[in-house]
This record gives sequence, C-alpha cells and structure tokens, in this order.
Amino acid sequence: MPGDHLLAIPVFNEEKHLPSVLREAREYSRHILVIDDGSTDDTPRLLRREGGLHVITHAENRGYGKSLADAFAFARREGFRWLITMDCDEQHEAAFIPRFRKAADEADAAAGDADIISGTRYANGHAAGEGAPPERREINRIITATLNRRLGLDLSDAFCGFKAYRVSALQHIHITVPGYAMPMQFWVQAARAGLRIRELPVRLIYNDPNRHFGGLLDDPAVRLRHYLDVLENELASEPCAAITDGRVAPFRSVFLNQCSTLRD
Repeated sequence: MPGDHLLAIPVFNEEKHLPSVLREAREYSRHILVIDDGSTDDTPRLLRREGGLHVITHAENRGYGKSLADAFAFARREGFRWLITMDCDEQHEAAFIPRFRKAADEADAAAGDADIISGTRYANGHAAGEGAPPERREINRIITATLNRRLGLDLSDAFCGFKAYRVSALQHIHITVPGYAMPMQFWVQAARAGLRIRELPVRLIYNDPNRHFGGLLDDPAVRLRHYLDVLENELASEPCAAITDGRVAPFRSVFLNQCSTLRD
C-alpha cells in the first residue's frame, strides 16, 4: 500500500502559484500527483525542477474534467485509499488537507459513513459568499439547487474542487465530460451509485475574480446553459433511482429564463 491518501493537483499555466502551492502541500501530503493539462507557460520547467512528485502531462489542453478523470484512474491503479483534490490557484488552502484526512478517518471508523467529502465555501448560504464574483455565486446557487432537487442531494456548493474521494467508490464514476461541466456528470453518477456525501466547510477565497473559463464560457449565460445541457444529457443517459421523475425540461426552462439576468 503506497499510503493512505494521494493529493492530486490539476494545473494549467500556473507558473505564478505552482511553487508556493507545492511547498505548502508537501507539508501535509507525502504522495502528490500533478496533472499538467498542456501548460504553455513556465509550468513544465518548474515541474521538472521539483522532485518526488507523480506527474501526468497532457500534450495539449484537454480540460479540467479530463485531469480529474486521470487522477481518479491513477489513484485506483496505485491502490490509495483516499484521493484528495485541490486547485493550484491558491484559492484552496493546503492547511485544510488535515481536516479532509481527519474526516476520511472518521468515515472509515464509522463503517464508511461517507464516500465523498466535498468542500463547501457556502456552508452559511450563497448570500454569505460576498467574496465571490456575483455571476459565479448565482450560477453556483442555481446549479446547486437544481442538483439537490433533481437528485435528492443536500449540497451547498456544487462546484468546489477541494474534495476527498474514497478511491474504492470511484469504480462507479466514469467521467467523459472533459471541461468545467464535469461536476454535472459527477454528481449524477454519485447519486446513481448511492454514494454517501458529506460536506466540509472551507474558506472562500477569490484571488483573481477575472480568471477566464475560455471562449464562449466566459459569458455567464452561455456557461449556465452549458452546465444545464450537460446535466440533462447525463440524466438521460441512464435511469437513476435517486431521481424522482424523468423531467428536466421544465426546470431547465425556468433557469434559462434567469440567464439574461446574469448578463446585467
């Protein structure tokens, strides 16, 4: 057994943050996997200078979802018990890694009362998340409410990438959505598999509120439509026992009517 947990960090053009994030992460994790998603800045050279890391390199940018799918496969292949994921933009604090490890240990001691420990920046509600750009907070609120209603979940933050996954549970997760809409597919599959989910509060930090999603997704209305399309496609892919009915369009039409407000 290589260790109790693997820390995975997807990166794309993170030369500014990579050294400090890795320095802090090493204080809490012995096994670190970095997925370089086709970086074109100095990130590859910085990674070559680092020792003692597992590194997966994409020849070209393939998307956040693909990076996490690679992390899932690596953790399963190498036999880790838990996989912790965090971003490399200093919006996730490495000092919270012990909290995820403690929650994982508690889940193990309680005969496996959680398979997914999901960070939440909105434990006190989205209205309290004043540090987040308004359109991102609103999209998160809409999508989180949709997922809860459609899947019978009780999430407060659908998009936080700071998570711990029981690796044995990842056999039920098959990510094919390569980009930022990956959580839509993940949550549907987690609900379909009956995975047990608990949330862990983390600090809300936005160092760069102007970070881009890329292309048309920089338009909040387009991004919301994309997320809802991916959700609808995943819901339609296979019946899910946790879903109370097969209707998506009525909810989707209501939320698409809100898209125009995101441009204001």
